[in-house]
Amino acid sequence: MQRRHALYLAFAATLVALPASSQQNKNPPTNLYIDVLTHNMAGMPGMGGMMGGLGGFMARRMGGADTGKPTYPTTRAGGMTGQYLDIALHNSLKPGIEAADQIPGGLKLGKSLTLIPIDPTKPTQGSTPPGRIPDVTVKITEYWGCGASVRKGQPKVASFTIKGGNKSIDPNNPMGSMQGVDFQQSGSLSKTIPVQDRDIDLKPGWVYWPNRKHGKQVPNGARLAGDHRITGDGIPASMQFQVQETADFMPKLALRTQGEMTDAIGLSWPTVERARGYHITGMHMQVLGENSYAMTLWSSAEVPGAGQDLHTNLSAGQLDKWLKQKVLLASTATSCTIPKGIFAGTSNVEGQQATMPGMLSMTAYGPESWITYPPKPADPKLPWNPEWSVRLRARSSASAILGLDFGGMQQMESEEGEGQQESQQKKPGMKGLLKGILGG
Repeated sequence: MQRRHALYLAFAATLVALPASSQQNKNPPTNLYIDVLTHNMAGMPGMGGMMGGLGGFMARRMGGADTGKPTYPTTRAGGMTGQYLDIALHNSLKPGIEAADQIPGGLKLGKSLTLIPIDPTKPTQGSTPPGRIPDVTVKITEYWGCGASVRKGQPKVASFTIKGGNKSIDPNNPMGSMQGVDFQQSGSLSKTIPVQDRDIDLKPGWVYWPNRKHGKQVPNGARLAGDHRITGDGIPASMQFQVQETADFMPKLALRTQGEMTDAIGLSWPTVERARGYHITGMHMQVLGENSYAMTLWSSAEVPGAGQDLHTNLSAGQLDKWLKQKVLLASTATSCTIPKGIFAGTSNVEGQQATMPGMLSMTAYGPESWITYPPKPADPKLPWNPEWSVRLRARSSASAILGLDFGGMQQMESEEGEGQQESQQKKPGMKGLLKGILGG
């Protein structure tokens, strides 16, 4: 049973504009990256980012940090309903030296945020018990597009058999243990739409917030907009800037679901201010028997191959391209329907055991902007030696449990939130394995 649970987690875990390079002829020695996320877990009350986001939770578990504090990164995938903020800084003048962001009062996190480097990596020998790679069978069924009925040519179905040959798992390198394992396939899935990874990961020479010493939950209603100043040993004295309203936290994405699993499931949401487009995916996995699984995937795209990887910050160029190709829903969209019955077989039936409820994930893509100092001269003949740059990205996301009607609950939550806001205004103050299977 533990093996089943671990395998499912491995599968589940897988699953304003950026200036052109010609405009960024020289890379400044000091670069700051700020991401903000507003997440809404449908039907769940706001917890102020209680778990620090799924990304931060996993980082804490792997790094041994204080689990009572959120740690970078927290904006990759929202956990509980709330607001999330990540800051990463690389200063080539003095890499890895502590720095601080002097922040506006509207952020409600004090006068400054302290950025520090990550802990030196330590081997975690013996943290994973040794075992054997079992023979596993996985059937994946893929659907796409909004509409009450399944479209012609769908679904695409593929089955994969993983023959471990009773090979041992290396506790210190589980994915490396998969080399030499025999994969057998029947059927085929759509080619996955590739998404460029532009996130800033944890690495030496950088400093981050939130962190093991200074991690804090971002309060509901906090605002990033306002004056910021970066200070620290080796930081350029000129590094102060203003975050505009357009780069602030986005409004909550109030996703509503209506309909039984056997019916077409209606999805709706109010327009999200500053959203440039939307993307929705659904996923459910079942345990059919001993080391036998079935997974159903669906996306709101008009074309196949648009999966979970799109739930990230996209550049202006990517947004323009995929809106035109109808990979993403337009910014004017306020509803979508999941085809009838595609998740009907995901409830518990005799002889089958659903490992967990099916999940919906939705992203509202916000703006991305850059600040560079000094600004690039309009005359290309003039010299330009930028001292620093800041990248700002905003996104709003939502998640919901398939088959649970949150329409009325979301309406009550929305009205309650509006009332609280009025009141506050009156007061002061195995990833690589699955990607290989799906053609990524």
